Amino acid sequence: MGSEALLAWGAVSPSDDRPPSAGVRAGAVVLAALGGFVLGELVATALIALGAGVAHYPGGLDALAHASAPPWWVNALSLIGLWTGFAAAIVVATRYAGLVALAHQWRLRGSDVLYVGLGVVVQLAVDLAYAPFHLHTFNQPVTHLFGGARGPSFVLLGLLTVVGAPFMEEWFFRGVLFRGLAAATAGAGRWGLAGAVVASALLFALAHGEPLQFAGLAALGVVLAVLVVRTRRLTPSIITHMSFNAVAFVALAAQRGGH
Repeated sequence: MGSEALLAWGAVSPSDDRPPSAGVRAGAVVLAALGGFVLGELVATALIALGAGVAHYPGGLDALAHASAPPWWVNALSLIGLWTGFAAAIVVATRYAGLVALAHQWRLRGSDVLYVGLGVVVQLAVDLAYAPFHLHTFNQPVTHLFGGARGPSFVLLGLLTVVGAPFMEEWFFRGVLFRGLAAATAGAGRWGLAGAVVASALLFALAHGEPLQFAGLAALGVVLAVLVVRTRRLTPSIITHMSFNAVAFVALAAQRGGH
C-alpha cells in the first residue's frame, strides 16, 4: 500500500482522497475520546454505587473495590457505564469535531471469517509470549471480571465481553481515538501514521488498567489499528477482537466446567 493510500484511508469524506486531517479538528477528536473515557469511568462508579445501595452490599463501594471476586452485576454495570462515556465521545467527535465515519466501516464480507482465525492466533501468540515468565496471576483479570458468576449471569458477562466490549471498544479506540491521532500526525506521512498506530495501541492497553496484561493488549491494539488502516473498515477489527476475547472466555468456561 502506497503512502497516498495510507493517508487517504481515513479521509473525512468517503468519496475523496484528502488526508485524514482535512476537515477534522484532530485535537477536538482526541480530547473527545479522552473526555469520554473519563466520563465513562465516572458513570460506571455511579452505577456501581447505586447497585451497592440497592443490593445493600456489606461495606458498600469501598468493599466492592477491594473484592477479589465481586458480584456479577458490578462488572456488568462497570461496562455499561464505560460504554456510556464511549458513546458520548463518538457523538461529540462526529457531530462537533468534523470526524466522518469511514465509508463502509460496518460492511461485512465473506472473507471476514478469516479474522476469526486471526483473533485466535493473536491470543495464542500472546499466551506463548508470556509463558516463559510463569505468571501465576496472568489470568487474574478474567477471573476477577467473571467473579462468582454462574449460569445466566456467566452467560450475560460472556456476551458483554465477547460481543459488546469488542464492538464498543473498536468504535471508540479505532473509530475515534486512532483516527483523531492519525489526523493529528497526517503531515508526517508514514511515520505519522505509524506513530498514531502505536500511540492508540498504548492508550488502549493503558485504559484496561492491567499492568501484567499491558504488553499483550498493546500488541493486540497494534494489530487492530493496522486492520483498520488496511481495510478501511471497523468490522475486521471487531471480529478479530471478538475472537481474541472468545478464546479467553471459552478457556475460563472449560476450566470451570472441569471443576
